[in-house]
Amino acid sequence: MPAHRSKSEKNEDENQLRRDPYEVLGVSRSSTDQEIKSAYRKLALKYHPDKNANDPKAADMFKEITYSYNILSDPDKRQQYDSAGFEAVEAENQDLELDLSSLGAMNTMFAAIFSKLGVPIKTIVSATLLEEAINGTVPTLPLTLGKSVSRKVEKQCAHFYSVRVTEKEAQAGIVCRVQSADKSKFKLLYFDQDENGGLNLALQEDSAKKGKVTAAGMYFFGFPVYRLDQQSNTMVKRDPDAAFFKKLEGFEPCEISELKAGVHTFAVYGDNFFKSANYTIEVLCAGSFVDEKENLRVIEAQISSKRTEISKFETEYKQVLAQFTEMTNKYTEEMQAIDDLLKQRNEIHASYTITPQTKRSSSSTSKSKKRVALKDDKKASIKDGSKKKWYNIQVKLDKRKPT
Repeated sequence: MPAHRSKSEKNEDENQLRRDPYEVLGVSRSSTDQEIKSAYRKLALKYHPDKNANDPKAADMFKEITYSYNILSDPDKRQQYDSAGFEAVEAENQDLELDLSSLGAMNTMFAAIFSKLGVPIKTIVSATLLEEAINGTVPTLPLTLGKSVSRKVEKQCAHFYSVRVTEKEAQAGIVCRVQSADKSKFKLLYFDQDENGGLNLALQEDSAKKGKVTAAGMYFFGFPVYRLDQQSNTMVKRDPDAAFFKKLEGFEPCEISELKAGVHTFAVYGDNFFKSANYTIEVLCAGSFVDEKENLRVIEAQISSKRTEISKFETEYKQVLAQFTEMTNKYTEEMQAIDDLLKQRNEIHASYTITPQTKRSSSSTSKSKKRVALKDDKKASIKDGSKKKWYNIQVKLDKRKPT
C-alpha cells in the first residue's frame, strides 16, 4: 500500500516539475520589463487557443507562458521568485489574466460576476486582433492633432487611429487621452510599425475611474512619466498599512518616453464583458501646455523620490509599530498586575475584624429575608383588600327621597 504523502511534499514535487519562468519566456534574469512583455506577447500569440483549437500541448504551453509572465511582470513576485523560487510565490493569490474573446458566454458571465465582487481579473487583448495588426490587415482612420473623435467600439474589438507628427511637434511633446462619459471599460493601445508594415503592440493602458468618467492617457514628453498599475482594493480592507506602503509601487515609468516625427498608431479596445464601449479620443501637441508640462515633470520627479522615501519610512514605521505594540502589551500587563495587588490589599484590610464572617453574613441574610417577607405581606394585603386606605371613609347617605 503506498505511503500517504503530505500536501507540502506534493507541492514540492510540483515546484520541481515547473520550468523556470525565465526559461519559459526565453529571457534572461537581467531582462527589462519591456523585453519580458515583448517575449510574452510573441509566445502568447503563437500558442493562443484561438490558433491551436485542438492542440492540448499548445494549451498547456499557453498556461505555462501566462503563469510565468504573471510572476515576472509583477516586481514583487519577480523579486520573491529570484530570492526563494516558486515557494515564495503563491499561485492562489495571482491575478487572473483572461482573453475574453476566447471565453464562452458562460465563462464570460462568471468572470463578470467575479469582477463585480472585487476579484482582480486582468483582461488581455484578443490574440486574433493582435494577429491582424501584425499582418497589417486592420483598418486605420486618420486622426488630426488637436481634434477629438467620439465613437462606440464593440466588446473585444478595436478602433485604430493613425496620427502624423512633425519634428517640431515631437520635440514639444505628444499626449493621447481617451475617456468614457458612461464609464465604459477600455484599453488605450500604442503600436510600433515594423519594416513589413505590420503593427506590434508596444504600450497598453487600462482605463480607470476618474471622477465621473473612466479615462486613460499616454504622455510622450522626453522625461519619465509614470503610469499606475491598477491594483485590487481588497488589500485596503485586509491590511490598510500594507496598502499605503504599496501604493506608489504601482507607479512604473512608461517604457517609451518620446515619439519621433512620423506616423504613429493608437487604438481603443473595448474591454467590457458584454456591451460596447462609448469613448472620446484626442491626440494633442503639448506645445501650448508649457506650464502643465513643467509641472508634470516636477511631480513625476517628486513621485520617484517619494517612492524611495516611503521605502525607508516603511522600515522605520514597522520598528516603531513593533515597539508600540510591545509597550501596549506591557501597559495591559502592568494594569492587570496593579488591579490584582489592590484586590489582595483590600482583602487583607477586610480580614482585620473580631466579628466572624459567617455570623455577619448570616445576620445580613436574615435581615434581607425579613425585608422580603414584609414586602410579600404588603402585596398580599393589597391583593385581598383587607388593608384600609386613609381615604376609604365611611359616609352615611340619606336614602330618603327628596320632598
